[in-house]
Amino acid sequence: MPGGLEPAELHNAEIYMNNLNSVLIEGNMVRDPLLRNTPKGTPICNFSIATNRFYRHDSNTEKEVGFFEIEAWGKLADACANHGRKGRGVRVVGRLKQDRWMGTDGKKHTKVAIVAEHVEYRPDFKKADEVIKVGAGLAVAETAYESSEFEMDEDQQEQMKNFHREEMHSLAM
Repeated sequence: MPGGLEPAELHNAEIYMNNLNSVLIEGNMVRDPLLRNTPKGTPICNFSIATNRFYRHDSNTEKEVGFFEIEAWGKLADACANHGRKGRGVRVVGRLKQDRWMGTDGKKHTKVAIVAEHVEYRPDFKKADEVIKVGAGLAVAETAYESSEFEMDEDQQEQMKNFHREEMHSLAM
């Protein structure tokens, strides 16, 4: 059997298999990134990006704009806060995360965000007289992990859950 598992074990192993949850999105930052820390000091950076999609409708070119919330954690959060700014082009690789909470009015609320695992930035041309070396198009790349560094321990996972509960509670007020 695959991986040395017997049929009964294989069925149980499938229960713990992650489903595919992967996002690749490019756009421009809508505002400057906001860097905060959890109560235990873990950095979190939030920012929004706008994406443009152009398509033909009859003989006209139409534009569809989408806005997406991004959150980065740890070292990647610090890097996003340092390199990001309103208007800068970014490419984000990450996963979708859905928060659900009950508002004080008794209504159910939901919010979907992208948790960044890798962020790349378009070149930032500040002054025309500066010499800027740009490789294949993206100037800075930051990744949330080096090998297994991105894996969160139980304490970090609990911090993340508690932080999001507090965030959702403050949004409901």
